[in-house]
Amino acid sequence: MSEITRAQKDEFIEFIAYLCDEAAKEILPHYGPEVEIERKSDATPVTLADRNAEKRIREILAERYPEHGIIGEEYGREREDAEFVWVLDPVDGTKSFISGVPLFATLIALLHNGRPVIGAINQPVMKQMVIGDCETTTLNGKPVSGRPACQLNEATLCTTDPIRETLWQNKADWSALPPKTALYRSWGDAGGYILLCSGFIDIMCDPLMEIWDCAAIIPCLEGAGFKATGWKGGDAFDERCIIAAKEPLHNEVMATLYPER
Repeated sequence: MSEITRAQKDEFIEFIAYLCDEAAKEILPHYGPEVEIERKSDATPVTLADRNAEKRIREILAERYPEHGIIGEEYGREREDAEFVWVLDPVDGTKSFISGVPLFATLIALLHNGRPVIGAINQPVMKQMVIGDCETTTLNGKPVSGRPACQLNEATLCTTDPIRETLWQNKADWSALPPKTALYRSWGDAGGYILLCSGFIDIMCDPLMEIWDCAAIIPCLEGAGFKATGWKGGDAFDERCIIAAKEPLHNEVMATLYPER
């Protein structure tokens, strides 16, 4: 684990909350049925909310920490080999955003020597801001730690897209998992992790993520006491996918996905 001082953490936590608030000012004016939608080269949607929010964050970073690097979904990479690098997803869950579903969120992470050490998940419509530093996690400034592990047959399982082919990656038997849970819903995107950290659901799974999708989430999960791995059971950040639950529930999930292990 990359080490930064407590004073640095406190400074960066305060700053990341400020970045989220500034991004929200750019996002909320575009939230509504008349939102203008463009398509990227891969046919995924993008809006002015995505672009304007990232522009604003980059402006603030250039003033406050010009030596830091930036990796952003909309405007690429700068100084990505720096000691400190900010990873930006201004609107994670654009499909939810354009559909009026408040499961989208702004994701901002700080990497130190290539590893995520602080992350923020901000849902501006619901006014929910989760910040984690791998040791503690807060929701609107108050500590949260999810709810205690339950049995798999009592658990609520969420994912973003329940028919996404990558749920079956690494030969996982995904079809076996939902029937063994109490409730299975597509309350995903970044908002699903707010539900997880704040104690409303028990398992959150994302099978395919970019660095800007997962970097902010992992410090929040770790700080709230969740076990988060990838589909291969290894480091979620390295694998760029997440299976998150409290132990021993996480073990039950993995045993269901891979019964032959």
